[in-house]
Amino acid sequence: MTSIKEDEKKEIPQFIHDPQTNSTYQRLRFFGKGGFAKCYEIQDLATNQIYAGKIVSKTLMVKSSQKEKMAQEISIHRSLQHAHVVGFHGFFEDSLNIYIILELCKRRSMMELHKRRKAITEPETRFYMHQILLGVQYLHRKRIIHRDLKLGNLFLDDDLHVKIGDFGLATKLEVEGEKKKTLCGTPNYIAPEILTKKGHSFEVDVWSLGCIMYTLLIGKPPFETSTLRDTYKRIKQCEYRIPSSLRKPAASMIVLQLQSDPSLRPSVDKLLQHEFFTSGIMPAALPLSCLTTAPRTDQLEGVTLNRRPLNEVNANGNIMAVDSPVKRAPPAELRSVEPTSHKQNLIALRDQLATLLTSKLKCRPECLNDDMSDPAAQPLVWVGKWVDYSDKYGFGYQLCDESVGVMFNDTTKLIMLANGVNVHYINRQGQEQYVTMREYPQELDKKMKLLTYFRRYMTEHLMKAGASVPVRESDGLSRLPHLHQWFRTTLAVIMYLTNGTLQINFQDHTKIILCPLMQAVTYIDVDKNFRTFRFSTIEEHGCDKKLYTNLTYALEKLNSVLANKMC
Repeated sequence: MTSIKEDEKKEIPQFIHDPQTNSTYQRLRFFGKGGFAKCYEIQDLATNQIYAGKIVSKTLMVKSSQKEKMAQEISIHRSLQHAHVVGFHGFFEDSLNIYIILELCKRRSMMELHKRRKAITEPETRFYMHQILLGVQYLHRKRIIHRDLKLGNLFLDDDLHVKIGDFGLATKLEVEGEKKKTLCGTPNYIAPEILTKKGHSFEVDVWSLGCIMYTLLIGKPPFETSTLRDTYKRIKQCEYRIPSSLRKPAASMIVLQLQSDPSLRPSVDKLLQHEFFTSGIMPAALPLSCLTTAPRTDQLEGVTLNRRPLNEVNANGNIMAVDSPVKRAPPAELRSVEPTSHKQNLIALRDQLATLLTSKLKCRPECLNDDMSDPAAQPLVWVGKWVDYSDKYGFGYQLCDESVGVMFNDTTKLIMLANGVNVHYINRQGQEQYVTMREYPQELDKKMKLLTYFRRYMTEHLMKAGASVPVRESDGLSRLPHLHQWFRTTLAVIMYLTNGTLQINFQDHTKIILCPLMQAVTYIDVDKNFRTFRFSTIEEHGCDKKLYTNLTYALEKLNSVLANKMC
């Protein structure tokens, strides 16, 4: 009897050949799955270029309607070329599968950003919405309606630039004024005229854009309820609330997009000229730390949008130029750190683990394989190295991006970014001060020297735990998650980060990294395999005895922490 892993290898070969271009691709790590497709990182052996390989088994394409839908998706996507659309590089098939070669967006989709951050700042929303609108403007000019614009279909590259993807529900209008009547879309983003089957056009994308903007700024979709029926009822009645805390330009733009009558919604061209884009900071770029933590707004204040018309693009359809950040000396005054709900995250994690471990969980070896892992839920930040010098000074650690922190015995903290220049100091009251390795107050002199010592010791003497992560040069905009609490037991070192991540390093060198926001655990076993599984996957398929023991231990320690009110 063959294992699931062996069947997987038979279905999707290690080397994939495109007879049309004579290119050969090597299948690399599993990247995710959705609908009918599985996605892998694949590498062109001739050029070493890395792509996303969207692979669909022909056994799933049994109905003629499914084949037609796939053909239409390929036909539409291959006709597109724009800075804010996922690049299409080719497609081919063999006897087993259909292969679509796409641009690889390593920073996943904006859905993962939303799950980790909930509401994001207005400057970030401006940055993302401007790019999304430029992408949709391009589609509409080519008479294409996407019809499934949502956070899960908006992908991010290494520079956090938005790429619109997944054209499975997209359609092209053949004649001016044509209306489509297909019932399609995703519940939280679907326009009322689709639900009422009155016929729809480009305006459905504008409605979805309003839902996206609301979700980014407020932290949840505007019409979301606990049931599909109630959500659809709210959509049909256009029933939603805008918090009074939202600034007027942002609220105004959302209201314009979320109108029941599609004829009243502005075109994308008009939206690009809205005052929302000129009423505040438009970042020229965002640091990667924004995927987990809000950026430093004091530095973003130095970045302004070029005041040309916002719908102005050059002949190639590229994004308009923006001013570069103004260089400033780091502010000397203390700023309060963004408030975080540490106890709330720990309670959520405790409840998730309790539910998982009290279910009828199967405990057997090799019941979880690579295909069941979910790389999208992988933590972006974890502790790769640590050193306990708390008998004298404190606890030092290095995160996976090579930034370094020290939690001193007096509960103050220093965090040095990976660039080795920018440093954040957090005092006992939780206020944050931004300094550099060269310029800092005299009272921090001893702590800065200790930070340098901890960094050098970990670099020279310790091995990094977990998978390797490409390091990108940090800048002064970054604000990283850092160690909030740690303690040792006879079996493990337990570390809790400010972004909600709980990491437990066991004495036998196994490790678990738990995330309540993604509802997942990353398991580093004794062979140093680094895999992430959703709790729902473990509940369905079970896990090996070692992971079960580690999860049980985590629940026990969470209960102790919450009972002692140490969070």
